[in-house]
Amino acid sequence: IWVLDQTVTIGATVPTGFEHTAAEEVLEKLEATARVSKNRGRIYFDITTDKLLKVHQLKSLDNLFVVEEMQIDWQELANKLPWTNALEVWKLNNSIKKKKGRRKRTNPTKSDQCGNVDAKSTDTVPSDPEELCEDLEALEVKGNQRDVSSQPENYSETEKHSEIQDQESGVTPLKFRVTCNRAGDKHCFASNDAARDFGGAVQEFFQWKADMTKFDVEVLLNIHNNEVVVGIALTVESLHRRNITHFGPTTLRSTLAYGMLRLCKPQVSDVIVDPMCGTGAIPLEGVMEWQNSFFLAGDNNGTAVSRSRSNIKHILKRTHGGSFSGLPLDIVQWDLCNLPMRSSSVDIIITDMPFGKRMGSKKKNWELYPLCLREMARVCKPGTGKAVLLTQDKKCFLKALSQMEGLWWKLHTVWVNVGGLHAGVFVLKRTAVVFGTTPEDVMEPHTATGSQKESMKDGSL
Repeated sequence: IWVLDQTVTIGATVPTGFEHTAAEEVLEKLEATARVSKNRGRIYFDITTDKLLKVHQLKSLDNLFVVEEMQIDWQELANKLPWTNALEVWKLNNSIKKKKGRRKRTNPTKSDQCGNVDAKSTDTVPSDPEELCEDLEALEVKGNQRDVSSQPENYSETEKHSEIQDQESGVTPLKFRVTCNRAGDKHCFASNDAARDFGGAVQEFFQWKADMTKFDVEVLLNIHNNEVVVGIALTVESLHRRNITHFGPTTLRSTLAYGMLRLCKPQVSDVIVDPMCGTGAIPLEGVMEWQNSFFLAGDNNGTAVSRSRSNIKHILKRTHGGSFSGLPLDIVQWDLCNLPMRSSSVDIIITDMPFGKRMGSKKKNWELYPLCLREMARVCKPGTGKAVLLTQDKKCFLKALSQMEGLWWKLHTVWVNVGGLHAGVFVLKRTAVVFGTTPEDVMEPHTATGSQKESMKDGSL
């Protein structure tokens, strides 16, 4: 018997390197203890299903799935798994997504009514348990229909005849696909082989239709060495796109930006600056979560500043009816190496520095990074100020940091994956030394050269 507050295991993908940061958020907001997977980039936690809506509102998680079973022999799994609970959670999740769609659009299209809900909608939806329970009872698996006009080339006459019979009887089987994620070097099979064999077993057990593109249910088969986790996807696309509508070439994922902000541990009244904000992912995440701090962001590239302002307007329209009143955030255009700020006036500096890969160049970084660290040290409060800096150009950054050892201490480093690039999030502490009294900052110009300005411009688009 299914009940609304039944306990289930939720799995989530998170930015690689921020697993423990995500676990802290789960504990803080859901009062649930998360288990970090041996396979980096995943966590698991147990919740009651009445908290499912709150799970979608967590800021550290990319994709969600409900777990069927863990640590089992993957051969002949389909007919041995306890599918009932996971499918009921999937149906409940669909009812939540449909509510979002109805609130966002007054005239939904036919595809919306069939379950194709705008995944970017983050409007607050009713969370009354009785109302959700009624939706769950009314929502039948057979009612979640999709377009059946497009079929694979090898679709047989027998399958066509079977589908015609299903349609005549008023029952449309669910469409599904199996996605296999495999890690480990001791497997005698490929990911596609595992997905194909397991998918065949699922199809035989449920009599569902396999469809790789227009599927209703996505079954996940996650294999890491000898561990197997089977789940059902609860998100259509990653949650990291929640706040950004105007993207740049190197826009930072919202989940990664949130993880960096949690490393800062912002306090009430803190002044937090992103001197190379790009499209504004970091300050937008910050102002949505820490509204008692003040965020100031800027860039020397006019296009980047324009995109940031457009993203802010989108957030304001969604949350404040378009009014700027009371929002502790401002975006300006400035020169990174000559910030228009008083010395020792900033509590936290947090930014995504140019990698020199997709934008800019590593050669220019050797000139840019020392000047960046020096100017950041000038505006940061001695003794208490912090900096959280993301870069893939680790060699250049560490060299520049060694030149500024009188101004900055490196506390620790979090290694992350950014679009396939191995990068580091460096957490720095401002020394108690007053700016202007060390060899690192005496008799040095505050303005960038032409090549350095060009590097900053390239790196922030």
